Amino acid sequence: MSQTSAASSAPPRPTELELFLAFLGASLRGFGGVFVMGRRMLVEETRWLTPDEFVEILGVCQFLPGANIVNVSVAVGQRFRGWTGSLAALAGMIVAPAALSVALAALYLHYASIPMVAHAMNATASAASGLIIGAALKMAEPILRKDWVLALPVALATLLAAGFLHWPLIVVLLVMAPAGAAIAWTRRAR
Repeated sequence: MSQTSAASSAPPRPTELELFLAFLGASLRGFGGVFVMGRRMLVEETRWLTPDEFVEILGVCQFLPGANIVNVSVAVGQRFRGWTGSLAALAGMIVAPAALSVALAALYLHYASIPMVAHAMNATASAASGLIIGAALKMAEPILRKDWVLALPVALATLLAAGFLHWPLIVVLLVMAPAGAAIAWTRRAR
């Protein structure tokens, strides 16, 4: 009986069209913060992923070249519908924003010298930074809940290396990912 109730509470597997439309919606709502909208759509709105599942997929996708949320769209599409789901989610993520970016770039090049435009771009960047910080805090919660003794030192060391010492991201990843995995492995082995 518990399997039946668990299966009935799980969200239905999205179709390719649903994947396309969901990622399209997230990409159109998230100018400057698509990652935030993508997480909100996947975890809070559609409930296709739990917060823990999102963090796990993101962890894998961060090691791949390219934008993290684009990589997440491919991974989520693959998870639910295979390669056709990956293509649908990827198309939803990039088609409209690419077209809008080209149009906005043309407008910006024409009007960039106007001081009001420069102020508007600075305000937009500030809002995007706030969205990213908010998403990072939401992502940290399930990680810290599981094992804050491990997660907090690794997160702080990574912040120090990348944010304050300005180490190249590849160096930070190559050092911190194995260090975090080794610490986790030794803690679990006890």
